[in-house]
Amino acid sequence: MNDKLNTLFAKIKELEHELLTEMREKEHKFGYEVRENKVRFQEVVAAQHQKIAKNMARYLKDAKLFSIVTAPVIWFCIVPVVFMHLVADAYQFICFPIYGIPKVRRQDYIVMDRRRLHYLNSMERFNCVYCEYVNGLLAYVQEIAARTEQYWCPIKHAMSLKTRHSRYQHFMDYGDAENYRQRIEAVRRDFDDLKKS
Repeated sequence: MNDKLNTLFAKIKELEHELLTEMREKEHKFGYEVRENKVRFQEVVAAQHQKIAKNMARYLKDAKLFSIVTAPVIWFCIVPVVFMHLVADAYQFICFPIYGIPKVRRQDYIVMDRRRLHYLNSMERFNCVYCEYVNGLLAYVQEIAARTEQYWCPIKHAMSLKTRHSRYQHFMDYGDAENYRQRIEAVRRDFDDLKKS
């Protein structure tokens, strides 16, 4: 990969670190801390949150009719989502050791912490848990797919992509046939950056 691309990817990593630092500063501002993968609010803050929670009767009264009517359609999606989760787990459990690809840690992508927000009522918490799970699972599956793509076809696209997955920077340039033949085996096994984190 050329030096300019390496520099740009390094800047992206630096900005991601800066973003994480900024997010951690919010812990102090909103009266919580994350310890041992658990969120703990200060008691006074938790009490204030409980006062702010909207009771279920008020929540349902304020809800739009179409939101209530379409909710079962959203919830039904859990069936294919859980199936996808089972398939993704089985796939990487069976195939990744054979290919020498590091397994994706589910807990790095599926983070379920919104249930600790006491300013949400039980229905809001249920909806948040659902969204956390589905979006976290999609990120988890995308990482499994990204590592698979790096092994089988690590070539960048000629066309512009809206987003790029985490492994894209390791891919070879589109149209660079000579480099592809020389480097395919090295790129296919280039997961050293995952071992550092």
